Amino acid sequence: MDDNEIKRRLAGRAAEYMMFKDDEEDIEVPVDITSTGNVIVFPDFEKLKNEVERMRTELSMLLLERDELQFVICKNIETEYMLKLGSIEYKAYEAQCAALRLKRKIELIQAKKNRQEKVIIPAIEETLDTEFAEYQKQLDEQINKMNDALKRSKAEVLSDEDNKKLKKLYRKIVKALHPDINPDVSETQVNLFDNAVQAYKNGDLNTLKIIGEMVGNSPLPEQHKNALTQLNEEKERLRQKRKMNG
Repeated sequence: MDDNEIKRRLAGRAAEYMMFKDDEEDIEVPVDITSTGNVIVFPDFEKLKNEVERMRTELSMLLLERDELQFVICKNIETEYMLKLGSIEYKAYEAQCAALRLKRKIELIQAKKNRQEKVIIPAIEETLDTEFAEYQKQLDEQINKMNDALKRSKAEVLSDEDNKKLKKLYRKIVKALHPDINPDVSETQVNLFDNAVQAYKNGDLNTLKIIGEMVGNSPLPEQHKNALTQLNEEKERLRQKRKMNG
């Protein structure tokens, strides 16, 4: 996805951007002080720093959009499908497996008779259990999906206001802890982010509040000459990540 398409999508989410806008930190005017005490102002530093901060915000919004599609919208569609058609799909697949197993059982019995060997039904059933293990695994997975759908359908539905709070908190945590935005996060912070993802999946607003209180935006480079290079490198890295997640 090119930059124009990303900007178009983000423009369409302008209301959400304004909802998150008050989270952004004020950025001070960059200066440096020489050994003689003279103040040197880097005229491009503030502009570049604001641009990097904006790209971080845009990337966090794209990641939020992706996770909302994956963990909320798709899950809701899957839940509705399973509740309406899951049991029918399961029964159809179960009947298909039973028919295939019976056909295979007849083949094994006939093979024993052709070789004039004794037909031992328990032994044949064990062979069938091994051959049809993958079919049984898929049946079990279907049951698990149905159980998940039933559990999700009984979960408490967040109000519109709480849902906005959930998204706002999660976006803040994404911006502070997501490895794509913060490549230097520690393993402990990654684990904390994983807990936040799970809480977002479950609509657990209280857990996100706790995690949200623990994190803040990663600081941008300090104001000195090398920071310009760091910011340009960070800008390019974020641009690539934004394309990958757009």
